[in-house]
Amino acid sequence: MLSDIASLSYLVVGLLSGAVSTAVMTLTEIPSWKRWGLPGVFEWHENQVITRRLLKLPNENNIHFKGIFFFHFINGILAGIAFPFIVTFFFTTLIDSFASLLLLGTLYGFVLWIITLVPIHKPITGLTPFSHPLGHVPAFASLGGHIVYGVVLGCMIFAFMSNYK
Repeated sequence: MLSDIASLSYLVVGLLSGAVSTAVMTLTEIPSWKRWGLPGVFEWHENQVITRRLLKLPNENNIHFKGIFFFHFINGILAGIAFPFIVTFFFTTLIDSFASLLLLGTLYGFVLWIITLVPIHKPITGLTPFSHPLGHVPAFASLGGHIVYGVVLGCMIFAFMSNYK
């Protein structure tokens, strides 16, 4: 069991790592947005629809970037907070290895991609990710963003955990 100080440290490092990982992921999504617009960035499209529904905005073509990025960063930060706890509780023997945390981060990014695409994307946006009007490339771009998120998260958590001990 983690001490209160370790738990607080994991919470803070998860929050910071999640924010940085989300920022880097967001940068990788900009080219997809410029090429295909909002439907080409699955996470942003979902967040736009959620923002419109919550704020009861008219169904116009105006992109609500504040809402998109608010939800994008909230999701990334919450997933970032969860990661060091998941690693500590389920993969204790792997936390001392950079390669292991890099692999776990990559796997975590992939799992988050599956979780956001399979059960969530179509009910929210009305578009099926794997038979999308824009083809398969936006799904792979989304996967790439999630992998980048996981790699950055794994690197940052490793840096913290190796300095914490």
